[in-house]
Amino acid sequence: MPESLYGPGEASGIWVFLEHEDGEIVPVSRELLGKARELAGRSESSLTGLVMGNDVEDVAAKASRLDLDRVLTVPHPRLEPFTAEANSFAAAAAIRAQRPDVLLMGATPYGRDLAGRLAVMLQTGLTADCTDLDLEPDSGLLLGEVSGFGGDILAMIKCERRRPQMATVRPGVFAETGHRRAAPAPIDTFAVDVPAQAVPVRVLARRKHHGVDISRAGRLVIAGRGVQGEMSLVESLARVLDAEVGATRVAVDEGWIGRDRQIGQTGIVVRPGLAIVCGASGATQFTVGIDKAGLVVALNQDPEAPIFEQADLCVVEDLFPVVRALLARFESEGAMPS
Repeated sequence: MPESLYGPGEASGIWVFLEHEDGEIVPVSRELLGKARELAGRSESSLTGLVMGNDVEDVAAKASRLDLDRVLTVPHPRLEPFTAEANSFAAAAAIRAQRPDVLLMGATPYGRDLAGRLAVMLQTGLTADCTDLDLEPDSGLLLGEVSGFGGDILAMIKCERRRPQMATVRPGVFAETGHRRAAPAPIDTFAVDVPAQAVPVRVLARRKHHGVDISRAGRLVIAGRGVQGEMSLVESLARVLDAEVGATRVAVDEGWIGRDRQIGQTGIVVRPGLAIVCGASGATQFTVGIDKAGLVVALNQDPEAPIFEQADLCVVEDLFPVVRALLARFESEGAMPS
């Protein structure tokens, strides 16, 4: 294996890659900052927000008001529109020069692409799609929590000898803290030359998905295998509750609903105030997606279903008559339940 570019003794500070779109920092980057600040405080480390792109002055100014010790911009015309090749080239140059100890990124399409390339270029490890982050008590090493073996276990992964310690975290895992600085953090600039050969792909057009982001939903009705494809019933309950519809992987794989509504380790992490889970067994790879939910109501006719270990209210019944009874009650009252 090639030698690490730098090791623990040469590294310092925690960096968060601040992904931005249309001049705004995306939610998962803001979510990461709260956890990163906690880790920085425990390790007595500085916290830096990394802003990349072209004409990023406005984004950097917004970032400087967040809970950061400084903002580092890496500007270049070839960094927009985003391509993983150009951005990984520029980010790797900044990291080699300034040597952070930890680099955190959102597990978005851009973040995942960028993180994987950076890990190879920097000869370091990457813990992908984490559901939590922590520090090892004795060593202070970053611990990334991921599920493994089909979701039956949770593993804590660390990178002992190589730097930076890298992790990507799914949107919705952490809550935004809302902490802001009274005075803006200092903004530094790292100058990098991105050669044309670092951009082998040209972006001719972008199509933006305008679907619902269920990670931001306040209420969810979630379909599992037990729904048996009767999605109209789930959708009707969601409408009455002013909720969004989510699903387990089985429901998505069966084609009952789109993958953008899949919840769990291979889908989306959500934190609604109310989650009604219909006919899901409750495997770990699904329940990690609703671990941060407020009130979880589970409907399942199997009294031994693992979902009942996660639920606050457990209904051991055939879900179909229960949901129909709920719909009839809500509709007869003519009002959404509070």
